[in-house]
This record gives sequence, C-alpha cells and structure tokens, in this order.
Amino acid sequence: MFRRRAALITAALLSVGLAGCSGGTVPTGRAAPSAPPSATTPAPRAPAGHAPTESFAVGVRQLKLNHDDRALPVTVWYPARGAAGGAPERSAPAATGRFPVVMFSHGLGARPEDYQLLLSRWAAAGFVVAAPRFPHTGAGGDGNVLDVLNQPADVSYVLTQVLALDAKADDPLHGRLDTERVAAAGHSAGGVTTIGLFTAGRDERLDAGIVFAGTALGVGTAFAGAAAPQLFVHGEADEVVSYASGKAVYDAVPWPKALLSLPKGDHGRALLTDGAALRVVADTTVEFLRWTLYGDAAAKRRLPADATRGGLATLDDHL
Repeated sequence: MFRRRAALITAALLSVGLAGCSGGTVPTGRAAPSAPPSATTPAPRAPAGHAPTESFAVGVRQLKLNHDDRALPVTVWYPARGAAGGAPERSAPAATGRFPVVMFSHGLGARPEDYQLLLSRWAAAGFVVAAPRFPHTGAGGDGNVLDVLNQPADVSYVLTQVLALDAKADDPLHGRLDTERVAAAGHSAGGVTTIGLFTAGRDERLDAGIVFAGTALGVGTAFAGAAAPQLFVHGEADEVVSYASGKAVYDAVPWPKALLSLPKGDHGRALLTDGAALRVVADTTVEFLRWTLYGDAAAKRRLPADATRGGLATLDDHL
C-alpha cells in the first residue's frame, strides 16, 4: 500500500515547482460547479472587524530553524514602516499594529523567494507571511517527493516558533503578531502540504487555507476540526496537477469555500511573474485573507468582482 501511494505521489508531483510551471500544457475540461456545503456554513472564527485600508512598506528577514534535525530556514515578509510601494527592505522596522500570520509552502525544487511578488503583496496588505524552505523538496534538496508527507508537521513547528516571537521582548516582531488569526497557503507540493494541515495533520490554530494547484495525494480529503474557509486557485491548462484533480479536493471541502479558475492558467506561472493574472490572484487572495483573518465583511463582498476582473478567471463561490 505504501509503495502504491508513493508511486501515485511521485507520478503527480515529480515535475511540481518551477520546472512544472514552465512545461507544456495538457488542457482539461472545466468541471461542473461544486455543490454548496451541506450544512449551514459559519462565518470565519475571527471576530468581525476591518482590515487595514492603507498599504504598508514591506520588510523581510530570515529565521534559522531546525525541526528534528530538519533544517528549515524561513523567510518572513511583514508590514514595515516607511513609504509603501518599494521593494522589500531587509530587516526594516515593523509597522505599528498586530498583524495576522500566513504560513506559505513552496513547490518542489522552489524557494520561498520565488514567490516574493505575491507574498510581498500579502505583507503590504497587513499580513506577516512566513515561508519555510523544506530540506528535501526545496531548491538544492535531493528532490525526494515523498518528504511532502513530513511537511505539514514542519509547517506546524515553524508556526509555533513564529508565533513565539510575539512574546520575545528583544525580537523585532515583539507585540506585532495577532497570534489568534492564522492561515496556511501553498503551491503544488506546497498545496499538498497545506491540504494536509487541514486533513491528516490538522493544525487547529489555522483559521483558513489557500491552495494553489494542489492535490490531496498522500494526505487525503478527510477535512477535520473546526470549519476553516478554503480558497482554491487552479489553472484549467495545468500540465502537472490536472484541473479535475484539484477540483475533486475542492469538492470534498465541507466548509465555506471558493474556487478561482484560470481558463488559460498553467501550473502556476502567474504566481511567479508580474502581470494581469498575478494581479487578479493577488487581489482575490488578499480579500479572502482580509475576510477570514480580519473578519472584514466588506472584503468578502468585494472578492467576486476582484476574481472576475478582466475576464481572466471565474469564481465558484460558496463562502
């Protein structure tokens, strides 16, 4: 059984990451809209509130963590003091306020820095984003795709260490983290990792999830614990993880959920390069995080318009 599961995961994820993002396309048909969750879907656990209306400058720093002899260097992007709109500044002073935390997991053969365009936009909107570089599936690792199954535990460990910075008097993020408002997100192999954090490796601290081009191979679809809204983002021409595979996971989610589908989208190039598609993905995910982590109802109302702007994507919305 293990060998069979290993073969399935390897077949699905071997090309995941930057190599998969630049490959050819194997278009798949658009699946039917998902049925809404059968039970009444509750609002996010975050109390009703308002997300910041201003855009922040962005700071970036590195943490060196180790989980059971697994080296986990972590890149952290965060709202910083200064003028908004520039490139992330290393070790810039943090902005005043308490900001929700988003954990991000990269794809196979990738680095957190590869996703800086997207993740720095989240930070500019008022979120602290922490992204570990995994020891085997990250750039420079041995490419052991089966290690994806160990990564949900890695993310939970990193989350614990990041949240602890809020109470550490000499840390630059002391008093700047809203430790009760946390989400997880990930691309491809990192999408598998993220799904695992809500299924077999459920981390009850997580209030919401974002899955880019993900599949549930190896981690299953037994979503567990308190309701946590989920946003799936998938290209219909994904050449690595088929659109139908991603939608099958989305269909299994019993909580408030939405699926952002990009008819011309591949395995995730839009996450790595600036352009109209990235702007749609960034704006949609920011509004989702504002709603789920800040309790901002206005952000939820804006989300469908951001998702469908320019006709680049469609939204199956059951939030």
